[in-house]
Amino acid sequence: MNIDSITNGVVIDHITAGNAMRLYHLLGIDSFDCSVAIIKNASSKKLGKKDIIKIDGEIIPDIDIIGYVDPGATVNIIKDGKLISKRTIDMPEMLTNVIKCKNPRCITSVEQELDHVFKLTDRAKKVYRCLYCETKADL
Repeated sequence: MNIDSITNGVVIDHITAGNAMRLYHLLGIDSFDCSVAIIKNASSKKLGKKDIIKIDGEIIPDIDIIGYVDPGATVNIIKDGKLISKRTIDMPEMLTNVIKCKNPRCITSVEQELDHVFKLTDRAKKVYRCLYCETKADL
């Protein structure tokens, strides 16, 4: 398989195998007006298998979404064909409007303009809870 290198863009690397499409949808990459390559189940010395997303455009993805879906992934920024920044992503403490509260009694169900805010409550178990009603978010 031959995937061209990118000149200016972003490479999201070390994505746990199987998570690339979830990231693709949550990040809204389908609405980007640029070339995108999704590589699934690539060989990895570190993970065994991994997914990779290459975005050939000067678009910076939402780091919080990446940290929520796959902490430990890396984001590489490419300018003029050279790596200028490499960052390992961690779980964000707060998520705003990334996921929605599933509790029908939550204030966010009634007040449509209210932000959906989730707070990280257990890092080891990757548990996020709604800031308003404390309902656990589904990963």
